[in-house]
Amino acid sequence: MESELDKEFYKNERKADWRDKLRKEIKSKDRTDITRVVMPEADPNVRNKSNIEVNAGISLEMAIKEASRCLDCVAPTCIIGCPVGTNIPKFVKYLELGDVLGAAKVLKENNSLPAICGRVCPQEIQCEAQCVYVKKLTKEGSAIGYLERFAADYEREHGDGSIPTLAEPNGIKMAVIGSGPAGLTVAGELAKFGYDVTVFEALHDLGGVLKYGIPEFRLPKSIVDFEINNIKKMGVKFVTNFIVGKTATIDDLKNEGYEAFFIASGAGLPNFMNIPGENFSGVQSANEFLTRVNLMGGANDKFDTPVHTGKNVVIVGGGNTAMDSVRTAKRMGAERAIIVYRRSKEEMPARAEEIKHAIEEGIEFINLTSPIEYFADENGMVNKMRVQKMELGEPDASGRRRPIVIEGSEYDIDVDSVVIAVGVSPNPIIQRSMPELEVTKWNTIKVDENMMTSIPGLFAGGDIVRGGATVILAMGDGRKAGQGMHRYIQANALAKV
Repeated sequence: MESELDKEFYKNERKADWRDKLRKEIKSKDRTDITRVVMPEADPNVRNKSNIEVNAGISLEMAIKEASRCLDCVAPTCIIGCPVGTNIPKFVKYLELGDVLGAAKVLKENNSLPAICGRVCPQEIQCEAQCVYVKKLTKEGSAIGYLERFAADYEREHGDGSIPTLAEPNGIKMAVIGSGPAGLTVAGELAKFGYDVTVFEALHDLGGVLKYGIPEFRLPKSIVDFEINNIKKMGVKFVTNFIVGKTATIDDLKNEGYEAFFIASGAGLPNFMNIPGENFSGVQSANEFLTRVNLMGGANDKFDTPVHTGKNVVIVGGGNTAMDSVRTAKRMGAERAIIVYRRSKEEMPARAEEIKHAIEEGIEFINLTSPIEYFADENGMVNKMRVQKMELGEPDASGRRRPIVIEGSEYDIDVDSVVIAVGVSPNPIIQRSMPELEVTKWNTIKVDENMMTSIPGLFAGGDIVRGGATVILAMGDGRKAGQGMHRYIQANALAKV
C-alpha cells in the first residue's frame, strides 16, 4: 500500500499546471463515456503458421484517445497494483498531451523494461484491476498495458532510447547472477546509483526466461535485445557462458572485488508428474521444448537438433507456459495441438488473453482430464497416452476447486509427442555451492524485506525466491533488491568510518 508520503507526492505532482489544464479540457463524465481501446491482432489463420507478433499494437490516435479516459485520480490506486511502482497517471497524461517521448521517459524512471512489460505483464490483475473504472465504476479499466507498450515502442522507433539519470560512478563492484527480468532490473537500479555492475549469464544469450521461455509471437527477441542494449548504455557489463557456482563461486567473485551480489538464476528445473512412461522419447518438459525452439533453432529441420513434434501434440498444463508451448507446436505444423488440464477452463492460471488467442488459433482443450500413463512403439517413441476424467470438489489451498478422479473414466489419446508444463523448481546450483545459505523445503532462497538472504551482502529475487512467477513480480523483486543493496553498501561504508 502507498504511504502517506507517497500520496502527498502524487497529489503534488497532479497539481502541475499542465496536468490541471489537461484535466479541465474534457469533463470527467465525457471521459468515462469513451470506450476502451481494442488491440488490433494478426489474423488467427495466418499467425498460427508463423511467428509474427499476435498483438499488432495501437496507433498514436488510439493511444491519445485511450489516455484521455484516465481521470487522473487524486489517489492513483493503479500505482498500488504495479510491482515496480510505475508513475502511471503521469506517463498516461503525457500521452494524452501527445508527448510520447516524455511518457517513455517517465516509464523508465521505475521500469527498465517497459516494452517487455507492455507485452507480457498481466496488467488485468494488477494495475488495471486497481483502476477506479474497475473499483468504483464497474467498467473496463484503463488500458495501461497497451499504453505502456505504445510509448516504449514509439520511443524505440523514433528515438535512441532514453536512459535514466545516473549518479557519478563510485567504483564499487556489484555482481548480478542471471540476465532474466529480475537480474536486468536490479542491474539497471544499481547503475542509477553509480555502481560498477556486471551481470553473469549461464547461457550463450542474454535475457533469461524472456528469451528461452517466451515465444517470438508473444515477445519478439528484437524487443528484448533493445531493452538490454539500453541497460548496457547505462554502463552495465554482461558476461555470458558463465555459471556461478561452477565456472566460479561467489567467494571467487568476492576475491575479485565484488562487494554485493544478487542471485536471479531463476527456476529452470522442470517438474514432472512421475507417472509411468514419462521417460519415453517424445515426452519432454516445456522448459526443454521452448528453450530448444526459442534459443537453439529447434523448429528448423536444417539444424542439428530439431525438436520432434509430429501431427498430434499434447501439452499437459494450464498456465502461460502451457499456452506458449501448445501455440508453438501449432506453428510447427501440428494438426492437433491439444491442452490437457485437470481443472476447468475457467480455472486455468494462464492469462485470459492467451487462452483467447489459443482458441482463435485452433488449439483444442481437453479440460477436467489428467494423464495417468504413456505408451510407446517398438522404438521407444511415445504414441499414446492414457487419461482419466476429473470432477471438481471443494476448494483447495489455491482457492480453486480440487480436481477429483472419476473412477472408470480412463481412455486413450493417440499422440506423437507430449510436452509437460506443470511447473518448475529453482535452479539448485548456487544453493549446492553454498550449504550455509538458508533455503525453504522447495529449495527457494529465503530473503528478508530487503531481499537479502541469510548471508550478509548476498541478495536474491525472482523465481529463485518465488518459484515460478511472472516477469513483473521478478522485476519488482529486482527493484526492491537494488534499493536494499544500496542501503547495505551505504551502511557498511558508514560502519568503516
